[in-house]
Amino acid sequence: MNKKILTSLPLLAAVGSFHPVIGFADEVNGPMAFKPIAGSAYNELTSDPAVLNESTWLIPKGFKQSVISDESNLNVYINNDWPDMNTVNEAKKQAGRYLYRTHEVRPGNDQRNDGKLGGTVSVIDLKTGKAKELVAREDWEALDGIVWTPWYTILVAEETNSGGYPDPDHPHASSGLVYEIELDKDDLTTAKKVTARPLLGSIAHEGIEIDDEGNVYVIDEDRAPGGSIFKFVPDTYGDLSTGKLFVLRVKDGAQIGEAEWVELHLDPVTFDAQAAAEQVGATSYCRPEDLERIGKTLYAALTCEPRIGGKDGPGAVLSISLHERPMVSYFVEAGVNIAEENKSAAVTGLKSPDNLANGSDGKLWIVEDNVPSDIWVAEPDNDGDGHADGVHLFASMKDKDAEGTGIYFGKDPHKLFVNVQHSGTGNDKTMAITKIRKYSETDERHNEDRD
Repeated sequence: MNKKILTSLPLLAAVGSFHPVIGFADEVNGPMAFKPIAGSAYNELTSDPAVLNESTWLIPKGFKQSVISDESNLNVYINNDWPDMNTVNEAKKQAGRYLYRTHEVRPGNDQRNDGKLGGTVSVIDLKTGKAKELVAREDWEALDGIVWTPWYTILVAEETNSGGYPDPDHPHASSGLVYEIELDKDDLTTAKKVTARPLLGSIAHEGIEIDDEGNVYVIDEDRAPGGSIFKFVPDTYGDLSTGKLFVLRVKDGAQIGEAEWVELHLDPVTFDAQAAAEQVGATSYCRPEDLERIGKTLYAALTCEPRIGGKDGPGAVLSISLHERPMVSYFVEAGVNIAEENKSAAVTGLKSPDNLANGSDGKLWIVEDNVPSDIWVAEPDNDGDGHADGVHLFASMKDKDAEGTGIYFGKDPHKLFVNVQHSGTGNDKTMAITKIRKYSETDERHNEDRD
């Protein structure tokens, strides 16, 4: 691991106060080239809408932030609408035009403005700015994970262990399910068909990802005893109605090291993947959250790893090599290539990593479920030691009650999409943080036409 961008742990001074010693690169290269900001937005936290509606994020020079959609143009729920992870339409001639979002609400607590229950998936037309519901169901609980498939459908997943609003076709499913949405080919803002995919396991889903072979990876977002990481291998590419579910198991009962994918045998009534994983001694982690694949590596955000002596850790990002013999490492780990946050002392560092994104140039983007919610950028592991060669602070949220979710890059490698949920202003939103570039007027018109 190259130590040039190492973030050091705070040192205890003789006077008894903490002094952070954090080294940053002069500039991070790539399409989103930036000079890391100096620290988290501890001194700028606010609930003032006049501030937050204009500049929610503390960002580097050379970038601008803008609201793509908020509750003024789509307000489904009485309280906050909680937009979560997102996926840009990536298919065919209208690629990059539409942004799809899940809304992580629970029917018993979060009421719709029309008096109905249940979660929804919404879509934003990035060309017109209009937002609408794509599809909603009264039995959907805490929709969270979402991903675009190579066969042009959308997968969404429920993050629930309660099963309080069961799927009518699978009423005995133990927890949340994955659903596949087929879009109307003539209108990509309309859902043609929605199908439950219970063979991907009934668990508290969040992260969901797909590899080049059409295998689908999911996680069980559980704190105690812990959640596992699963791999579904379909019998036929693009058909999730039949196939086998596997779970990750690191050798010798460890959390990292050499691992294997172990086949599971799901109960055909409950589809309880957590119970099946426990039966084969699967490796469990403290609250796995999002998944992101870059090439032959799968990354998992672990909110409270590494857990030591039963005590939750600050969080880490796991890397899993997608080869015949998987190797598992803590790709981002406090004390190794990033500092651990000490909020009381205003020491910037990692705390509760949540959502992940592929920055298109091999870098992994990470946003925290924390206040302030920071966005970090991790360099690839070029020296093969399992750790990111550097981790850089890109942005920090000023909203004192909110968290960033759903970071995503679409067609434009210079634009990051990110959601703001649980906002203290009561106005959840989807935003873009864009690198300012110099265009000729002809280039600008061409770019607008393409989008």
